[in-house]
Amino acid sequence: MFALASTALLACGGGGGGGGSGDGGGGDQSGFVASSVDSALAYGVDNGLDGVWVFVDDGSGATEFKFAGVRDRATLAPADVNDLFKIASISKMFIAVSGIKMVAAGIVTLDDTLAFWLPDLAAHIENADSITLRHLLLHRSGVPDFDSQPGFSWDDAHTDVDAVLGLVLDRPTDFVPDARSEYSNTNYLLLGRIFDKALGYHHHQFIQNEILSPLGMVNTYSLLDDADIGLMARGYWNGVDRTEQDYVVPGGSMVSTAQEVGIFLRALATGDLLAPSERQTYESLFDFGHSGWLPGFQSNARYLSGMDTVLVQLVNETGGDSETVAREVYDSLVVYLGQR
Repeated sequence: MFALASTALLACGGGGGGGGSGDGGGGDQSGFVASSVDSALAYGVDNGLDGVWVFVDDGSGATEFKFAGVRDRATLAPADVNDLFKIASISKMFIAVSGIKMVAAGIVTLDDTLAFWLPDLAAHIENADSITLRHLLLHRSGVPDFDSQPGFSWDDAHTDVDAVLGLVLDRPTDFVPDARSEYSNTNYLLLGRIFDKALGYHHHQFIQNEILSPLGMVNTYSLLDDADIGLMARGYWNGVDRTEQDYVVPGGSMVSTAQEVGIFLRALATGDLLAPSERQTYESLFDFGHSGWLPGFQSNARYLSGMDTVLVQLVNETGGDSETVAREVYDSLVVYLGQR
């Protein structure tokens, strides 16, 4: 089964790999063994992370939302329950759910082609007449990832979606559609475009209507501009504050909290966010989890099915050893939660 990505964090467009629904971590080689959620947070901060935010829902009705470190290097303001984060490619889960709901509503089908919905792009994307929504959702289209193209840099803000898409137009595809799975952020950029056209309004509003509002997710936003920048945890990439470096590309643009990502993931995995027919379709395609990366922000959210536990971790630092330390913290939490 295709997970929305692998278990590793990848520095690729709006985020990278994701965690699947399995219960194992990525193989922590540090030797650290968490004895509690607090001890895992302390390990992360003691080993150089600015701040760590963790949400745990073990299915019992009780939840833990804990955090450690600082939200702002300049002021040394401590991490706070209200801190907002760029959740990067965790955003792709919201687009995937939207796609499943649109299929159930008869708005689109999984076999609709890219050329059918975006005919103006058909001459500029190889195999557009055979690339389907299913291929885009599953990263099986072969369309190149824009963040690996000449002219793309994570040092820059990315607020012109047309310019980002233009980096891959008229380039050969990486493989024939459905030949294999290869993560490409361009897939979800294109899905955003298709959904906007199919709906007749912006897919952000669909996400608000069908996911955020029903779940009471009042601290989750489709774009950085929609959020209160004063509530953002400051995010640092190689020591530089990247908090206000904007990124609006579909599949990587959302802002939320660890708690609300956990609420979404619980409702998706075991709740009533999906109707029975929608759940059947979703589970035939995806696992429950994803991770994300944007300059200054890294995230990981998974439903650990064997434990009936949702685990979400957000970190406001990237670069240096921060990805390794964040992985060690997350893996130690998976082991601890499996043993307690």
